[in-house]
Amino acid sequence: MKIAILGYGVVGSGVAEVLRLNAAQISQRAKQAIEVKYILDLRDFPDDPLEKCFVKDFTIIEKDPEVAVVVESIGGETVAYDFAKRALLAGKTVCTPNKALIAAHGAELLAIAREKSVGLLFEASVGGGIPLIRPFCDALLIDEVQAVSGILNGTSNYILTQMNVHGAEYADALKEAQKLGYAEQDPTADVGGFDACRKLSIMLSMATGKTVDYTEVTTEGIDNIGAADFAFAKASGFTLKQIVDARCCENGVEAITAPFLVSLDHPMAVVSDVYNGCFVRGLATGSTMFYGSGAGKLPTAAAVISNIVDAATGAYNPAEWIQEKAKILPVSKYVYRRAVRVTCENPLGFAAAVCANASPVILPEYPGQVMLLSDEKTEAEAATDLEKLKNIPGYKAVERVLRVYK
Repeated sequence: MKIAILGYGVVGSGVAEVLRLNAAQISQRAKQAIEVKYILDLRDFPDDPLEKCFVKDFTIIEKDPEVAVVVESIGGETVAYDFAKRALLAGKTVCTPNKALIAAHGAELLAIAREKSVGLLFEASVGGGIPLIRPFCDALLIDEVQAVSGILNGTSNYILTQMNVHGAEYADALKEAQKLGYAEQDPTADVGGFDACRKLSIMLSMATGKTVDYTEVTTEGIDNIGAADFAFAKASGFTLKQIVDARCCENGVEAITAPFLVSLDHPMAVVSDVYNGCFVRGLATGSTMFYGSGAGKLPTAAAVISNIVDAATGAYNPAEWIQEKAKILPVSKYVYRRAVRVTCENPLGFAAAVCANASPVILPEYPGQVMLLSDEKTEAEAATDLEKLKNIPGYKAVERVLRVYK
């Protein structure tokens, strides 16, 4: 079976490398040899083992009837969308790790794939090297997905791990993530929470059968998290993680992506570095946890190749959802406990004035600050409580509000 790879960056070159290193095993699984016929890239790679495969015109790939599978690893939503759509219309299966593409255009591209009797496969778009999309598709055949939550971005998790375990500053941890190839030069999608939110929207679209628009989901980043947040979290028995948290409700979807406090005895607390962890709760099956490498060249490439093998054997259950949007329910009704860190004149007296039964956390290295944990409240109730704090004597400012992961 002949394939073409679009884009020879981290993932594209990784796909070619794994196909070369594991050729015998992959061919056995696919029941036929897998051959890279074309690689599309505007750059030249004169010393690459596949040097003769490089082309600069997608039309060559599009019009070649021998090419059965196109691996889209360009990224983004513009050129990638154009090429993926044209490949599907030409009767070629598309395999992609591009979560931006699937989140924005998944419904349209899936419809074209069904019409042309080919596949749009995106195992690597969520969870990196974790086999997550395939079992999720299979589960939807027999069960009703009620909730999805966890850590779905390896870059942000790596940064937060460096800050938590090694005491690194945010800027230094980000530079190291970029040096190791975990973060892009423009890291906004990762640290801003948008990458994780896109992955969540893909899973929710599959679960609901409708398009969950990630731009409508409340999304908060980790770029303003600092040492004080980790110090107060540790003193309270928590760590800090970027979390996606969503529930499928009768009249819509509750969904949020944000930094959360995670109890140290929660399974998600030990998901560190570039690893991802995701809970999927089904009506019949209950909660299932998926865990594995969420970033990196070879784990992501391996997930793409699993889809190439799927295309070769036809052994996959295709995902489906339509372009009609699912309703995103108002964030004001979401219920969480919260940790509120306040700067004030008398931390103990301030805590007592807030609540007689308060269990304040006060640290000598942060004089004049106190962290208070609330009961479960809606976002609207929590906002009202924050306004009331301003009327307590000695109040100066709210430094941080963090939700507590359930």
